[in-house]
Amino acid sequence: MNPLFLKDYYKASHYEQYPPGTNLIFSNFTPRKSRIPGINHSVFFGLKRFLKCYLDEAFNDLFDDVQPDNFIIEYRYLMEKTLGKYKRYEHLCKLLDLEYLPIAIYALPELTVVPCGVPALVMFNTEPEFFWLPNMLETILSCALWGTSTSATIARQYRLLLDEYASKTSDIPEFVDYQAHDFSFRGMYGLEAAYTSGMAHLQYFKGTDTIPSILANAQFYDKAFHLASIPATEHSVMSSYGKDHEFETYKRLLTEVYPSGMVSIVSDTWDLWNVITNYLPKLKDIILSRNGKLVIRPDSGDPGNIICGSAFAKRSLETPHLMGVVECLWEIFGGTVNSKGYKQLDPHIGVIYGDSITYERCKDICERLERKGFASTNVVFGIGSFTYQYNTRDTFGWAFKSTYCEINKLGRNITKDPKTDDGTKKSHSGILKVVRVNGAHGSTYQCLQNQTWDQFYADDNELKLAYKNGKILI
Repeated sequence: MNPLFLKDYYKASHYEQYPPGTNLIFSNFTPRKSRIPGINHSVFFGLKRFLKCYLDEAFNDLFDDVQPDNFIIEYRYLMEKTLGKYKRYEHLCKLLDLEYLPIAIYALPELTVVPCGVPALVMFNTEPEFFWLPNMLETILSCALWGTSTSATIARQYRLLLDEYASKTSDIPEFVDYQAHDFSFRGMYGLEAAYTSGMAHLQYFKGTDTIPSILANAQFYDKAFHLASIPATEHSVMSSYGKDHEFETYKRLLTEVYPSGMVSIVSDTWDLWNVITNYLPKLKDIILSRNGKLVIRPDSGDPGNIICGSAFAKRSLETPHLMGVVECLWEIFGGTVNSKGYKQLDPHIGVIYGDSITYERCKDICERLERKGFASTNVVFGIGSFTYQYNTRDTFGWAFKSTYCEINKLGRNITKDPKTDDGTKKSHSGILKVVRVNGAHGSTYQCLQNQTWDQFYADDNELKLAYKNGKILI
């Protein structure tokens, strides 16, 4: 799609609305406020993909291939349908003649933990007559970056949580790399949402079933391919054999289809507890003799109760729902007590739960396993679209706002401060820079407002040049 159409309609008329003589607009992209309790920051992620996909590839295609007359006819048709008679296109023709985007973008490094209220990115035009360009790009920039940054922030929270419990209860902290597995693909709002969110997940974990995110990670971030998933059944596979042949299905999968290696089998097609207390003991010798791991996958019910049961349940496979899956597997297959005093299942058997997992449920399961004396690394969590899709731009208040302009080359600090707002929408003022400061929990970032250009270009500005005049510099 022509990138000059990747904007809100009203952006098309803004170039003629600024004060006569406007020659520069300076804008910033900032997480203004968190709506998630306990999180007062957002991870900045997705800039390189945005620069490559939109500012590089899309605009270069436009500059290389466009037929100006045909473009103006199409553009005029769309604009006049909505904005009325709209006959001035000289500013766009000049951009097409220029054949590059005359803007500069300064940004924090990707994966920076950005405190709310601190800009992750600023943009301004480098040629006076294209002052209208930075804010015309707001729509696609915001669309491309708020979601990836939000998913990266949430993935990081899972990583911190799982690292914390692995540190307390496990001898295999490297297991955390694969402990949160991306199951979100089918529930995301379109392919781009799925793979860009999946890329964010892969900044903190190595496990995913979202194949396009692996390819995109390699394409945009030069990330090497890695083992991302394992063979796994679904309910259609299990039910196709029939309920009366479920045991034989398990046996065939373990001895004929996957006689070695890892395999995950969904286990609640009919009766999870029957699988665990009846089939698995009969298959114990096969499972323990395999050169590989069987991963049991419950897929319904309350995740905490299914995995953990009761903290004080009497150990008996006659009441498996009170023991929970992990302790049942311990009773059947055993394992080891690690150096921290917690039980780790035999490496031939494990558990993954991928339905209805949230951060709160993940934390609850880790806490309950700890209370029962089990390492958190006995369980893998499937993280789905409820975690990664159930968000909006307002989750962290990401917004692109102008704070400085020049009119006839005279600088003017500008801001918005609605009286009807609670203060969240009050914007910064002037030329902005970001500096490191010492906070209560170590080094963090602070926004300095109303700066001079000399102060902006000083070495202590953590916003570094990422793009200028058609060139990606990161």
